Amino acid sequence: MRLLFLGDVMGRAGRAAVAGHLPRLRQEWRLDFVVVNGENASGGAGLTPDHAKLLLDAGADCLTLGDHAFDQKAMLEHVEKEPRILRPLNYAKAAPGRGARVFDAPGGRKVLVAQVLGQVFMRRPFDDPFSAIDSVLRAHPRGGMVQAALIDMHCEATSEKMAMGHWCDGRASVVVGTHTHIPTADAQILPGGTAYLSDAGMCGDYNSVIGMDKAEPMRRFITGMGKTRFEPALGEATLSGLFVETDDATGAAKRLSMVRLGGRLEPASPNPNPNP
Repeated sequence: MRLLFLGDVMGRAGRAAVAGHLPRLRQEWRLDFVVVNGENASGGAGLTPDHAKLLLDAGADCLTLGDHAFDQKAMLEHVEKEPRILRPLNYAKAAPGRGARVFDAPGGRKVLVAQVLGQVFMRRPFDDPFSAIDSVLRAHPRGGMVQAALIDMHCEATSEKMAMGHWCDGRASVVVGTHTHIPTADAQILPGGTAYLSDAGMCGDYNSVIGMDKAEPMRRFITGMGKTRFEPALGEATLSGLFVETDDATGAAKRLSMVRLGGRLEPASPNPNPNP
C-alpha cells in the first residue's frame, strides 16, 4: 500500500499547497491512502468545517488535529458529523469525536489511523499516550485486522516521539511526528518494520517563524513584549511530509521517503512508480 502523510497545514499558504499538489500526487504516485494534519489550517489555529472540506476534496482520506483541535468552536460539533476527522486519542475523555478509526482503502484493504498527544513541554497535561495507543494497536494487529496502521504523534519533544516510535515498532506501519513545524532528517525503517520520522514538518511558508509572519514573533523574542497577534505567513508554501510503501501481508514498511515540494526548502520526493 502506498501511503502519504502531510504535516501540519499552516494557514492559507498551506491550504493552497495541499490543494495545488495533492490531486496530482494521488495520480502520479498511485497513492492508496492520504492522511493530512490540519490543526493549523484555519488562521494558524484550529480547523474550520469549510477548510476541512477543502482538504478532503483535494484528496485527503483522513484529517488529524492536535492540541489546537477545538480552537475553532465549530469543530466541536463538526468532528461528530465528519468521520474522516480525528482528534487526539488521549484528549479529554468528554471531548467529542474519536482518536482512532479504521478506514477503507482500495482493494478491500483496511487502514488504521490514530493520533496521540505527547506530554513533554505541552501546554496542558494529557493522558498517557503510550497506554492509549497500546490498546488500539492490540485491537488492530497490522497484517491481520488491518493492512496498515499509521500513528500521528503530536508533541514537542523529539525524545518522546522517538520513544513512541520504538514502542510501536513491529505493531504500527508508520509513526510520524507533528507539531513543531520543522522537518527532521531521521526518516528510517525501525527493526520491526515501522516507518518512523520525528517530525514531518509543515505545509506552509518557511520564510517565517514556524509558519507565522516573522515580524511579531521576532519582536517578542527581542523585546519580550507583544504588539499584535500572530498571523500566518502568506508566501509560497512547501508541501512537507512522508511517503511510505507497506507490505499488505505483514503491514511492515518496505520503503519510505521524505516529501518536500515547492516553496523554499530543498526538494525531496519518492519515485513510487519507477516502471509506469
